[in-house]
Parts: sequence; structure tokens; C-alpha cells
Amino acid sequence: MGHIIINALTLFVIIFSGWFVKRIGLLSKADGGTLSQIIVNVTLPAVIIVNLSRLEFSGTLLLLIPGAVLVTFLQILLGKLAAAKNPVQDQLFLMYGVSGFNIGNFTLPFVQSFFSAGIPLLSVFDIGNSIMLAGGTTVAIDGLTGRSERVSVLVILKKLLRTPPFTCYLLMLLFRLLQVALPEGFLSVLAPVAGANTFLSMFMIGLYLELRLPRSSLGLVLKVLLTRYIIGGGLLLAVLLLPIPRSLKMILCLLAVTPIPLFSVINSVAAGVKEEIVGFSSSVSFLLSLLLMTIIVGVFGV
Repeated sequence: MGHIIINALTLFVIIFSGWFVKRIGLLSKADGGTLSQIIVNVTLPAVIIVNLSRLEFSGTLLLLIPGAVLVTFLQILLGKLAAAKNPVQDQLFLMYGVSGFNIGNFTLPFVQSFFSAGIPLLSVFDIGNSIMLAGGTTVAIDGLTGRSERVSVLVILKKLLRTPPFTCYLLMLLFRLLQVALPEGFLSVLAPVAGANTFLSMFMIGLYLELRLPRSSLGLVLKVLLTRYIIGGGLLLAVLLLPIPRSLKMILCLLAVTPIPLFSVINSVAAGVKEEIVGFSSSVSFLLSLLLMTIIVGVFGV
């Protein structure tokens, strides 16, 4: 248990370091965007390639892809029920805020820091998750709220294929199904790049961390966070009842309490929600999820 606490404290210190250097003016929130580009285009693809290079895919494992899509639809529906009496804009924020899984920027680097064997499981689940975050969620929410905007399947597909992590997911899935082995030398070169992903991701979160909020918006933020984690608690209990391997059970339990995805932040702002409200909600969810995920890992005793 001691090493789990130390690991969590290390991640918290990295997040705090990013926030601190922003507060003293050494770096700014805009630098978080630069780090995000490095993570999405360099370190995260390296993590995916290295950790999927030896994975043996099975039919059960592939069920994680449609499973991620179906669970996200369930989250959206529950968010709609929770927001039924709210104005349309608040409904949009609630549905975006309670749905989706923050994997690439949070859960994957968290798991990478102590249990690298879980990364392939996360990666397969993230294929379905990415489909929703890249446009599937918007299609579902627009349909439920009666908005006129429509996103075609072609637009979603183009967006996904322009995203290096998703392209790497598809390529590695194809390579493993065909049992194509990547050269060991190539993987050795990528290994240190992949190793940098955890630090950069947590430091970027620190740069984005916002802990100021207008009092008038506190009720909405609390409703979003409470709904998200109540749904997460329900998913966690459901996972504990499944007859699946212990390692997969732990990964799914961690996914149940992931923070608000960055795509949900972007979509909420695009829908007209004030940036400071979304930013504060996202920041608090990062800290809450770090605590909850550490507890889950401690219970599983990894």
C-alpha cells in the first residue's frame, strides 16, 4: 500500500508543479496547449505502439470497443435525466460533463506509472471511447436536445484518422490481428519517448488547473460532478459483479471514476458554457479522480 500512496503523491506533486510554475509566471496556460500537442502527436502514440506490440487480441478483449460506445450512450442518457429541469445550455454541459472517459491525458499515464500491463486493456477500450469523443457524443446529445447541428459519420471518421493516437490504435490492432511483429530496435527507440508521457501529461494538467469559480455557478458545477461520480459509482459496482479477470476488473473500475475528458471541455465551451465554469469543473474532477483511483488501486492491492 505504501508504494501506491507514494506513486499517487508523486503524480500530485507533478500536477502541483505545473500549477505552481504557472502561478509564478514561469509558464502559462497557453504552454499547456504546446505540451498537449507533444503528448497527442509524440509520447501517447509511442505508449500505444510499445504497449500493444506484444498484445494477443481475443474476442473478449475486442468487446471493450463496443462496450465503451454503449456505456457512453448510457452516461449521456443518465445525464439527460439529471438535467431534465435545467435550461438547454446547462443540459448540454451536464451531458458532456458526465459522459466519456479521460484516458489518454489521465487514466493511461496514471496506470502507466505503476501497472504497465494494464495499458493494452485501456488502449482497446479507448478505441470505442475515441469514436464517441470525436463526434459520436455530439450526435447523441444534439439528438436528445433537439439542436439543429448534425455531424456525419464521414466527418467523425476524418477527425479520427487525423488523430495520431487513434491511427496508432487501428494500425496496432491490425498488426496484432495479423501477428506482425515490430522490430525490437524500433521499440527500444520508442521506449524512452513513451516513458515521458506520464510526466508530461500530469504537468500539463497542472498548467490547465483552475481553482476559481463565480459563486453563482457553484450549484451547476456540483450537479455535474455529483452526477458524474454517482454514475461512476454505479458502473464500478456493476464491474465488481462481472465474472472477468482481476486485472481487467481493476482497469474497468478505474475507468468508472475517470475525470471529465478534455473533448467534453472543448465541446461544452463550443456549446456556449462559460470557460471558467468548465475549467473549474474539469480541474476539480482531476483531483477527485486521482484520489478515487488511488483508493481503487489500494483495494486491489497492485
